[in-house]
Amino acid sequence: MRVIDSGVLNAPEPGTPRAVSKQVHLTNLGDGTIMAVYRIGAASDTANGTAEIRRSKEGGLSWGPPERPFGSMINGRMGTIYALGVTQLAGSRLIAANLWVDREAFGPDAPLFNPETEGCLPMKIFLANSEDNGWTWSTWREVPVPADVGPPSLTSPIRRLPSGRLLLSIESNKEYWSTEPWFQRVVLLHSSDEGQTWSEPVTVIQDPAGRIRNWDLRIARAAPPDTRLVSFGWTYDSETVSYLNIQRRLSSDEGLTWTEPEDLGFTDQPAHPAVLSDGRVVLVWVDRFGTHSIRARVAASVDAPFDPSTEVVLYQLPEAAPAPAGTDGDGGEALVAMQGWTFGLPFALARPDDKVLVACYLGDREGAIGINWYLLDPDA
Repeated sequence: MRVIDSGVLNAPEPGTPRAVSKQVHLTNLGDGTIMAVYRIGAASDTANGTAEIRRSKEGGLSWGPPERPFGSMINGRMGTIYALGVTQLAGSRLIAANLWVDREAFGPDAPLFNPETEGCLPMKIFLANSEDNGWTWSTWREVPVPADVGPPSLTSPIRRLPSGRLLLSIESNKEYWSTEPWFQRVVLLHSSDEGQTWSEPVTVIQDPAGRIRNWDLRIARAAPPDTRLVSFGWTYDSETVSYLNIQRRLSSDEGLTWTEPEDLGFTDQPAHPAVLSDGRVVLVWVDRFGTHSIRARVAASVDAPFDPSTEVVLYQLPEAAPAPAGTDGDGGEALVAMQGWTFGLPFALARPDDKVLVACYLGDREGAIGINWYLLDPDA
């Protein structure tokens, strides 16, 4: 595998409300367009963060102008569209899932994560539908989440399952000033009516001791006729204050149960994987504290080893740049340190020709971070 092309999807504009771009998601639309959605703001964690959309009719090699179809004020309250993912339902029908942060609860200057408690600002998940490939959208509607989940994190777009049902993956959080221990967990919800109603959440991953955090669970479907799901998790040890190797799990019942985690032997933050038509899986990941780079490998199937000989480097932090912070201090400080990272959160998408488009955020400093793209050829 090798990188055959690269470019800029959204350039930063330092000193403006478009200085920082993060949380990019990619979607293949039915008309052959690729849609990119991402968060922009004056900084990584800012009350004025909102979402933009760009479209590519050339497989990601060039992009149209930014669109802003969504408002960040919901139900009369000011907030941040923190992470937005779009899923194709059928034809030109889309569903958008929005992780929204309430910026009025503790004031607009309150940081997303409380370094004293590991708690986070109030968050909610809202959905909207489009009947015309995202040119117009319905009003937001809230996904009800039980109080014991806490403020819900949304780290993966809605996935359509082989049965036609939809799958929503949510991670639990602590309330902002809670001093209780954080027993982080991952819960899944299912919908049989294209997102109008959802099942009760089912806990699928949790460390009963509360020590291990399972963040950014990336879920994908295997290539047909295989009906399994595969997930890749970003794993953090709150006792040793360290990021562990990526863990893979498989599900044969649409996410209700999962295999025991498999240590893939490399660290630390996985991307949304790209599943090719022949069943191969391209996994991109961020090795933020070892080699300070973004890398990718290929596996022959969702349960096969990732071949080291296929590894490619998409991005390498320049030697003169400071190493990312986040491996010292306690868990609360680690959460806050994430806001200062200048590369990461890759998202991989398999194009119809089985080339893989990868988008991620990159910048030379906190005040200027954009979205870059890379095109991978798994057969090269």
